[in-house]
Amino acid sequence: QVQVVESGGGLVQPGDSLRLSCTASGWPLNYYAIGWFRQAPGKEREGISCISASGWTTYYLDGVEGRFTISRENAKNTVYLQMNSLKPEDTAVYYCAAERPTIPPGSNCPLPVEFESGFWGQGTQVTVSS
Repeated sequence: QVQVVESGGGLVQPGDSLRLSCTASGWPLNYYAIGWFRQAPGKEREGISCISASGWTTYYLDGVEGRFTISRENAKNTVYLQMNSLKPEDTAVYYCAAERPTIPPGSNCPLPVEFESGFWGQGTQVTVSS
C-alpha cells in the first residue's frame, strides 16, 4: 500500500508563494490519482485540487484556480502544489490523499468523496498572515 507524506508548509505573508510536496512510498505514485485538501479552523475539509494518475487531467477549486498549480514529478514519486499569491483565507492544514491504484493509470480526477477510502498524509500547516 502507498504511504504519502506532505511537506512544504509554513508561515508566509500575503502575496507570497509556497510549494507543497506529496511524496509517496511503498508503491509508485503514478498509479494513483492525487488530491489536495485543506481544512481551516472551524470549517469542513474541502478538496482544492486533483491530478489524475496519468497526469493528463487536473481540477482546481474556483477559489484557487489561477493561483495554484498541481503537477507530478514521477521520477521523484512526488506531486506538487505550487501556491502563488497566497491570501489569509488560504490558511489551513493541507493534506494530500491517494485514491486506489489503477493499472494502467487512470486519466480522470475522482470526485472528492472517492478519496475518503484512500490513503492520507498527516497534513502540513500553511499560515498566511501579515
